[in-house]
Amino acid sequence: MSRAESFSVIPVPGPGAEDVVVGLSGADEGAVFTGTEDGSIFRISHDGGKVDRIAQTQGRPLGLEIDLDGRLLVCDAHRGLLRVDTSNGAVEAVTAEVGGTPMKFCNNAAIASDGTVWFSDSSTKFGIEDWKSDFVQHTRTGRLMRLDVDGTITVVLDGLAFANGVALSKDEDFVVVAETGARTVVRRWLTGNRAGMRDLLCQGLPGYPDNVARGSDGLIWVTIASPTDPVVERLQRGPVKLRKLATMLPDKLQPKPKETVRVQAYDGEGVLVHDLDIDVAEHGVSYHMVTGVREHEGRVWMGSLHEAAVAVWDL
Repeated sequence: MSRAESFSVIPVPGPGAEDVVVGLSGADEGAVFTGTEDGSIFRISHDGGKVDRIAQTQGRPLGLEIDLDGRLLVCDAHRGLLRVDTSNGAVEAVTAEVGGTPMKFCNNAAIASDGTVWFSDSSTKFGIEDWKSDFVQHTRTGRLMRLDVDGTITVVLDGLAFANGVALSKDEDFVVVAETGARTVVRRWLTGNRAGMRDLLCQGLPGYPDNVARGSDGLIWVTIASPTDPVVERLQRGPVKLRKLATMLPDKLQPKPKETVRVQAYDGEGVLVHDLDIDVAEHGVSYHMVTGVREHEGRVWMGSLHEAAVAVWDL
């Protein structure tokens, strides 16, 4: 672990530790889990001193949640929804299809107190290897789905601009899904006189949101994976042919995510409560592109699509 004041970077033996979740009970209490692009699931001890590979999904794990049985619910970009037993590494397939059609980009999830799973499929056009294409072409084919305890899957929202992180409010009266391409967090009301209505928890974000998660503080934590890019913004508003042409350019000529570490937290009214914009160079460490976040008892854990490490900030 490299430490600089209250910001720590904990290496893991695999690239792209995209999301993080904290164990809540038993032997996993306080431990942090992450998944990497080689399909591995790692458990990190609460002090960061020990990292163990506990499972292999044979896919690309992204969003992670703890289910009601203490297992990991894994959103695997290649294999769909999985459940992983953290005690023995057993992997159980939950679903890879919606309405008989395979998902292309299962991304993130949230689990309600009754076991209902809310999860996102970022695109029906492109998979994770071509995420930039969907982002620049602005296909708006992202979806938010609900998996009921009886196995029924319902598409609740579609037409989303790269559907990404998912979270439930503290009282479970609404669910949110990040629209990375639109720089918004969409809210769907679940109870009360607004049930079934859609609005925005927050909009005009200072960059592109990735995963979101409800913290132990009850706030909705939102990652800002990269600051707003004026080139991308112009491309998204341009003709379809121009957008497609841009994604065909050599990688070195395409827009690049800016190197930043930023997460925000909003209350249930959409009021900004925390804005952590961390200059890692100031702290003498290297880390960037935060795509996963989890606040737990005053510590903010972060994952990154590109880093072979997780990071933690003490509030």
